[in-house]
Amino acid sequence: KKGQGKTLVFTIHSWVFPTVNLCCFGFFSMMKPSEPFVIPYLAGPDKNISLSAITNEIFPIWTYSYLVLLLPVFILTDYVRYKPVIILQGISFIITWLLLVFGQGLRAMQVLEFFYGMVSATEVAYYAYIYSVVSPEHYQKVSGYCRSITLVAYTAASVLAQLLVSLANVSYFYLNVISLASVCVAFLFSLFLPMPKKSMFFHAKPSKETPPKPPGKDAFLEEPQTDHKPVYQEIFTLSRNQDDGPLSTPKPGNVTLRVFVQWFQDLKGCYSSKHLFYWSLWWAFSTAGFNQVLNYVQILWDYKAPSQSSTIYNGAVEALATFGGALAAFTAGCVKVNWDLLGELALAIFSAADAGSLFLMHYTTNIWVCYAGFLIFKSSYMLLITIAIAVNLSVERYALVFGINTFIALVIQTVITVAVVDNQGLGLPVSIQFLIYGSYFSIIAGIFLMRSIYIICSAKCGKEHCRSTTGQNPSEREDSISNTNTVTTQF
Repeated sequence: KKGQGKTLVFTIHSWVFPTVNLCCFGFFSMMKPSEPFVIPYLAGPDKNISLSAITNEIFPIWTYSYLVLLLPVFILTDYVRYKPVIILQGISFIITWLLLVFGQGLRAMQVLEFFYGMVSATEVAYYAYIYSVVSPEHYQKVSGYCRSITLVAYTAASVLAQLLVSLANVSYFYLNVISLASVCVAFLFSLFLPMPKKSMFFHAKPSKETPPKPPGKDAFLEEPQTDHKPVYQEIFTLSRNQDDGPLSTPKPGNVTLRVFVQWFQDLKGCYSSKHLFYWSLWWAFSTAGFNQVLNYVQILWDYKAPSQSSTIYNGAVEALATFGGALAAFTAGCVKVNWDLLGELALAIFSAADAGSLFLMHYTTNIWVCYAGFLIFKSSYMLLITIAIAVNLSVERYALVFGINTFIALVIQTVITVAVVDNQGLGLPVSIQFLIYGSYFSIIAGIFLMRSIYIICSAKCGKEHCRSTTGQNPSEREDSISNTNTVTTQF
C-alpha cells in the first residue's frame, strides 16, 4: 500500500508541475494589455506612423513571415522536443515588445512584425508540449486548462487595458511596458519547463502493445470515434495509429522519410471524404478572411473614430468579443443537429451573417455600430469553427487536416494581402478593404448555399426512392431509413 501511495503521489506531481508551469507561461504570454490599443499607440505621438503606412507597409510583414516560418517550425517543434521552441517563442515575445517600447521608425516596426510572425508560428509548441510529459488519461483535462487560461488572460488583459485607459488615463506607452514585463515573466517560466524525453514523431518511444490496425478506408471515413480528444493533441498523436505500426520501430536512417510518407497517406485518406473536403474548403477560406479582419479591424476603428480626438473602447470590445466567441463555441456543443444534412446550410447562413456584419462595418459612420458588427462577426466565426472541429476531427487521422487547413488559410491570406493591402498590389485604404472582405464572405456564403440546397434535395430524393421500394413492411422501412442516412453521409 505504501508503494502504491508513493506511485500515486509521483504520478500526480509528474503531470501537475509541467501543467502549472505551462499554464503560467500561457497566462503571462497572453496578459498583454497593450494589444487592444496597438494601432492608437503606433499612430499616436509615441511612434507617429500614418495609418496608411501601418496598413500597407507594416502589417503585411506579419503575414509573410508567418507563412515562411510555419512549416519549418512545425517540423522543428517535434524534432527538438517542444521546449526549445517554447523558449524561442518567449524570446520572440520579448524582442517584439522591446521594439514596440524602444523602436522608432518604419523599419523597426517591420522587424517587429517579423518576430511577431515567429511568435505565431511557434504557438503550436505550447499546445503540443503537454502531450509529451502527461499521461494519456490527463490529456483532455490538461488541454482544457492550457486553452482556458489563454482565453482568461486575454480577456483580463483587455478589461485591464480599458480600465487603465478610461479611468486612470494611463498612456499607451505604459500599457506596452506592462506587456513587456508580462512576456518577460512568461519567458522565465519557459526555462523551468521539464525537458520531454520523447516526441510523437521523431523521438517516439516503443509502445508496449502493438496498436491494432485501423479499419478500412470506408470505415475510417464514416465511423465516429466515441472518445474525442483535443484538436492539438490529435495533431501530434497521429503516429500512434498507422498502418505499418508505431513510428518508434523504423531504422534510424529512414525515420524522417517515413514520417512524411505517413503524413501524405493520412491526408490522402482524409480528403477522399467529400464531406470533410468541403468543410475543409470552408475552414481554410473563412479562417483566411477571419485573420485578415482581425489584423486590420483596429485600423478601421481608428479610421471611423480617430483615437487622438475620440474616446475609444477597444479593450472592452475585445473582451466582449472573446467572451461572445467562447459562449458561441459552448452553445455549439449543446445543440443537437444533423450536421451531415444541415451543416453546410449553417455554413452558408453564418457566412452570410459574417458578410453582413462586414458590410455594416464598412458603410456605417458610427463607431458603436462598427463595434457591434465586429462582435457579430467574431461570434459567428467561433461558432462555426467549433462545429467544424467537432464534426470533422472525431478520428485521430483527421487531426493532421487541422494543420494543413491552417497552412492553406495562411496561403490564401497571403494572396489577399499581396493583392489588396500591400503597396506592391492595390494598396487599398482600410475602408475599401472591408468592402472587399464583405464581398469575399458573400461569395463563400453563396457557394455553400448552393451546395446545401444540392445536399438537401439529394437526401430528399433518396428518401423518397427508399420509401417507394420498401412498401409497408416495417423491417424494410428500417432499411429505408438506414439507406437514407447513407445517402446523406455520401454528400
